[in-house]
Amino acid sequence: MALKPTIYKLKIALSDLDREYYDNLNLTIAQHPSETLERMMVRALAYCCNAGPRLEFCKGLSDNDEPDLWEHTLDGRIALWIEVGEPSMERIKKACTLANQVRVYCFNTKAGTWWDQNQERLAMLGAGIYRLRWDRVQALANQVQRTMDMSVTISGDSLFVAMERGEVEVPLETLLD
Repeated sequence: MALKPTIYKLKIALSDLDREYYDNLNLTIAQHPSETLERMMVRALAYCCNAGPRLEFCKGLSDNDEPDLWEHTLDGRIALWIEVGEPSMERIKKACTLANQVRVYCFNTKAGTWWDQNQERLAMLGAGIYRLRWDRVQALANQVQRTMDMSVTISGDSLFVAMERGEVEVPLETLLD
């Protein structure tokens, strides 16, 4: 018997001071059985960093042909392809051929090694690469509940997340833009 995803409901008051984008988001996120809370929360933060009317969650881990998030143009082309974690170079190359923009949000203990090994090749592809501090992502995941009211404020290279159980500042390092 296959395991089913766990569903999380997030109400997010988003203030992106850098883009001057403000919104109240009601997100339903399905956590894949093999996905950690940390990865799921990075998907939510990536959504906040790129929020817009056509951005949507994809099947992600359940489908190798789709990213974690994407945005389509009105004529159906892929405007933005977002990966979470440390995807293979082949996956990023594929994304760069299919989408106008590609962004990768890496976050775990392997992120530094992944970046060191792929930095030169990534620079040639033109994808945006961002790294979230692992210890802060873990602190955020420790506060997760199935239904959450959150406030996310993006300013400069930081995401300030306030939840019922506390607040976490998650630094966002731009490795390649």
